[in-house]
Amino acid sequence: MRETVAAVRGRLAERVARLIDFRIDLAVGHRLAEHERRFAEERAHHDRRIDEHERRLAEVERVHGWTANELERVIPQVAALEARLAELDDLIAAGPAWRDTEAAPARSLIDEIRREHARIRVRLTGVAQYEERLGRLEERLA
Repeated sequence: MRETVAAVRGRLAERVARLIDFRIDLAVGHRLAEHERRFAEERAHHDRRIDEHERRLAEVERVHGWTANELERVIPQVAALEARLAELDDLIAAGPAWRDTEAAPARSLIDEIRREHARIRVRLTGVAQYEERLGRLEERLA
């Protein structure tokens, strides 16, 4: 009889252990499935973002290539302009050395011309504003 109680106790312990293992496997399996689903969603999201970044990078590379080409085209022109400016600076520096008494009348004439140009610009701005107002009034009447 001792063996039968021990055998029953063993079988009962085995069944309880299997039941507990089953419930643990079920809970772990459910949680694992949920993690796999979330991982798949995150991966799809990141794949979309990577695709978008790659598309944007391709556009930036295209624009950069165009800009680099334009820069290479313009550099010689800028260098030529700088050389011409240096030549003009040399010509101005090598010009006749005027004394202040000789340069004063020329400077005063240049200053008078600048003042007159400023007055003319103010008048032309007023005329342009007047014409713009007239155009708006004509549009309203039409």
